[in-house]
Amino acid sequence: MHRHDTYAIGRTLAGVQNFNYRRSQRNSLPGNTIVLHPDEAHDGQAGTDDGFKYRMIYVEPALFQDVLGGRALPFLDGGVTTDVRLAAATATLLQHIGHTLEPLEQSDALAELAHALAAVAGTPARRPAGDFLAARRARDYLHVNCARVVTLDELEAATGRDRWSLSHDFRTFYGTSPYRYLTMRRLDTVRRMLLANTSLAEAAAAAGFADQSHMTRHFTKTFGLTPGHWLRVAGGIQRV
Repeated sequence: MHRHDTYAIGRTLAGVQNFNYRRSQRNSLPGNTIVLHPDEAHDGQAGTDDGFKYRMIYVEPALFQDVLGGRALPFLDGGVTTDVRLAAATATLLQHIGHTLEPLEQSDALAELAHALAAVAGTPARRPAGDFLAARRARDYLHVNCARVVTLDELEAATGRDRWSLSHDFRTFYGTSPYRYLTMRRLDTVRRMLLANTSLAEAAAAAGFADQSHMTRHFTKTFGLTPGHWLRVAGGIQRV
């Protein structure tokens, strides 16, 4: 079991894709679209002895927020859908790993996907209760200061919002807590540094973790792999 602070959106290409999600076991068949909400724990395995193939993209909630203008993040309860609107909206983005999208093409495809998700999820057109601007200020502050300890007092001062209201705002608009968001930015740094052949200890220190073991615990909990195992897998994909 692991989780991401991004949406995980994909398509099963062959076989049965089995995963546990929101306290239930799900099965995705070829052609089905998978939509996993940020910060929801899940796993993944073949549903039969024949194995399975799938393709997945990971989209930061902030990108969808830019499109939806501060509306609540779209949420599909079951994690698997046969809705033709989502199948069409993901076609451009879910191409083979060597396919390159032009920047404008990618932007248009993300906008189309955001609107399709909102339509399928029945996301209300009105904005939810909460302070979107405060949540965005907190996100920006965490980005700039992710390599050090950030206190709740700092976030309150930076956003003009008390910590409990801010925590609610952040989860509403970005699908995760401020601390988990900060941790994921640190893990992003670690992954970039590992691919550049930086040692685990150096990457952990540069990203703002207390030590290597602290980083490894968060890495394994988040991605379901140790840093060393992840590097072997990611390195193989990059060489391909």
